[in-house]
Amino acid sequence: MATPAIFLAAALVLFGAWSLWATARQVDASIRARQANDVHLALGAVLDDLAQSQAGVAIWDPAYAEVRKARPDAAWLDQNVGTWLNYVFNHELDIIIDGSDQPVYAMQNGARITPAIFTSVRPALLPLIQAARGSLRRAPNTHERLPERKLAQNSTVRTSPAAVHATDLVQISGRAATASVMRMIPDSKVLVGPRERQPLLVSIRFLDGTMMRDLSRIHGIAGARVLRAPAAPGTGLYSVPLRSSQGVLLGHLSWRPDMPGRDILRSVAHRGGAAAAALIVLLGVLVIIVGRLMFRDARSIEELENARVELQAKEARAQYLANHDVLTSLPNRAAFNRFVDEAATHTTQGALAVLLIDLDKFKHVNDTLGHLAGDQLIQSVAGRISARLRKGGLLARLGGDEFAICLTEDLGTEALCTLAEGCLAELRKPFPILGSEVQIGGSIGIAVGAPRSSDRTELLRKADIAMYSVKAGGRDGYRFYTAEMDESLANRRELEEDLRKALALKQQLFVAYQPKMDASGEVVVGFEALVRWDHPLKGLLTPDLFIPIAEDAGLIHALGTWVLGEACRVSKNWPGLTMAVNVSPVQFKSDGFAAKVRSVVQNCGVHPRHIELEVTEGILIDDCAEVRSALDDLRLAGFRIALDDFGTGYSSLSYLKQFKVDRIKIDKSFIKRVGRDQEAIAIVQAVIALGHAMNLSVTAEGVETCEQGSLLRTAGCNELQGYLFSKAVREDELSIKLAAMRGQMAHGHQAR
Repeated sequence: MATPAIFLAAALVLFGAWSLWATARQVDASIRARQANDVHLALGAVLDDLAQSQAGVAIWDPAYAEVRKARPDAAWLDQNVGTWLNYVFNHELDIIIDGSDQPVYAMQNGARITPAIFTSVRPALLPLIQAARGSLRRAPNTHERLPERKLAQNSTVRTSPAAVHATDLVQISGRAATASVMRMIPDSKVLVGPRERQPLLVSIRFLDGTMMRDLSRIHGIAGARVLRAPAAPGTGLYSVPLRSSQGVLLGHLSWRPDMPGRDILRSVAHRGGAAAAALIVLLGVLVIIVGRLMFRDARSIEELENARVELQAKEARAQYLANHDVLTSLPNRAAFNRFVDEAATHTTQGALAVLLIDLDKFKHVNDTLGHLAGDQLIQSVAGRISARLRKGGLLARLGGDEFAICLTEDLGTEALCTLAEGCLAELRKPFPILGSEVQIGGSIGIAVGAPRSSDRTELLRKADIAMYSVKAGGRDGYRFYTAEMDESLANRRELEEDLRKALALKQQLFVAYQPKMDASGEVVVGFEALVRWDHPLKGLLTPDLFIPIAEDAGLIHALGTWVLGEACRVSKNWPGLTMAVNVSPVQFKSDGFAAKVRSVVQNCGVHPRHIELEVTEGILIDDCAEVRSALDDLRLAGFRIALDDFGTGYSSLSYLKQFKVDRIKIDKSFIKRVGRDQEAIAIVQAVIALGHAMNLSVTAEGVETCEQGSLLRTAGCNELQGYLFSKAVREDELSIKLAAMRGQMAHGHQAR
């Protein structure tokens, strides 16, 4: 009996050992394959980065003008081309050749060298030079833009459409390298002369240089090196062939792959040898269990890593889109506001100036030539104004046809006038758009503030007043803000006094309630309380008109407490539904705010779990002890916290980690573009994925069309809110409105 049992146990042990060995090989093979894919992706990224880094100097008026000179200034090219490309982008060799393919400048590893080095590299680069000039007809690879040729399928090119470049792997003096040859053209003027006469910028990075260290440091590719032949068996190295897009073998990229399966196999063998004789019956079972666990853990780790990388990529993309204008790549309104705030805080000398630029006749271009022409016009305007802007300033596109400039240096009246006149001169020049010449102009308002006392909102308000003064005076000009232009100050003071009376008498002000729907759009899950002011002379006023006045005048505490009380009173009549109430940042920073909120809710007889407090990102940015303490106190009491207008300010994963919230609300400015703008749905999907990854519920506000609702539902949004379902209604209309909504839903189901 013992002998068969021993043999059976031995067989089980051997089988378990074989299973462990096979699993280890499979894990190692999977990791080698993933690292090989990482290598190819990294090489592709280097080629795209090389071309994109060239565009900064190749498509630039000063560089183009300097190279076209009979005797280019080598020192200028050192500072603005060679040294910059080497120091910032690790270019190892940069050469500029003129329209006759004669070298006029060269820099290698940060030091200027004789342009004659071009003779030694010319044979390897000749196909790229001919392709960039258009004299060699070949299909472009995924990393280059060739003249009069469409981009390759699945192209990863990140250069602008104006760029023309041939980019590929080459072999120079027996060394594999990445190389890119790009036409040098101006960035703001129409080209003159035949294209074959344009200078070319040649940039090279060798694969056996800093790139191998980057593969080891950034991508975890240990011991990366370029060999002429594949690594020999037994060396512990793994190789993949390096080929150009034309199939030319340039060498073999070898590295020492991670071998976690082999390491675990050795560990198990060393520790289990002595115990195998005593536990032979259990060993087979344990080996099988360990093998399965290893396989499962390897897959789990890989899936978690992929999810982490994907989440980081989506957050980075969403962050970029939230701070840049998609059409022009200029900073957007949020980024501009942040720049002005920081400049106002840190500028100690001189002043701070803001110029608001609004295009004249832009609507006419859109109406007559179409939106594509309007987009091209906006891009051209951005390029021309950028060329006029000096160092130390920021140009942003605020939206539509409105641009803004913030300056922190050289702010004398004469300098500002010169800049404004220069911008107007650029705008008055004809714009070649879709085969036509478009004539527009611009209206510029200028406001100047004192150092360390400039308020961004006030500066923008004054610049806006000055700009509209130009428009009222006939457009196509500029004006400085003057006190005589400002009639809004008196209106603001009048509204403040009227608001005091309305709060004291508890008249004119009322709370409207907008239903919030579940993801299906068919079930009401709660309401949002929105304060309104029925002014006896000015009519119905929305919160954005009087909430800032209430905050500045110290009335926000009384107003906020009254709104919360009204919302709680109505919430008691609708058990099971949540009530969302907006809270001002000024309220949050006041002493005893959390205790006051608890007291109001308790006196109304409503449980805190039915109340959702909506806060803005500005509260989180301040990161003061009062805000953090109030948030912790309220969440401990049972209140739910929602982050309102997410994506319009300083949205960041770090803030969501530091401050505990239950929900994020996507701002309606993004929802408005859903269905019409692919970038908008990409932002919304990234925000929803970010929220769900952090176990947060996501609400979309401002939903107005069925298409928006369908796309948001597909993207995984938890709640929807907007005019598609209902506008905000008074308390006495609430029951009638909900009954009508239920009737519409029932009718819709019967129709289906």
